[in-house]
Amino acid sequence: MGLIGTILGNSGAVEAVGSTVKTVAEVFTPNATRQMEISAEAQEAALTQFSTEFQATGDGRFDRIVNGLNRLPRPLLAFGTLGLFVYAMVAPQSFGERMAGLAQVPEPLWWLLGAVVSFYFGAREAHYFRTRPAALAKAVKTAATVPPDAENAALEDWRRSQT
Repeated sequence: MGLIGTILGNSGAVEAVGSTVKTVAEVFTPNATRQMEISAEAQEAALTQFSTEFQATGDGRFDRIVNGLNRLPRPLLAFGTLGLFVYAMVAPQSFGERMAGLAQVPEPLWWLLGAVVSFYFGAREAHYFRTRPAALAKAVKTAATVPPDAENAALEDWRRSQT
């Protein structure tokens, strides 16, 4: 740098020439680091917006009713299927007539029913899949706060019962 310093004068002139070259170079080739920083800032801003948007859940009467209705289809399908077995044993003649009626349903309608049920349960699974990492992170954080050598009464009882 001695020769350049001698030619340009002082270190301030060298820094000015360096920043000028950098600025001119960024006109022709964008700064990759700055692009990544801008992209990260934009993604962080979007995530912040989404988190504030979905943070407050409604606890009103309507929300509780809708949440209750959303929980009904799975138990109704499960108990309805068990009910069909009971119905087949109690009234086999009537059950056979109903099943013969179901045999008359066209195949595309069965496909439509399958799609509706699949999308319903798929959406529920997607909901739990999206919320599960947060619950898992909370459980891991809680587990990390408990010291590993903490007293565990249930474990001690089990160890005593094994001896």
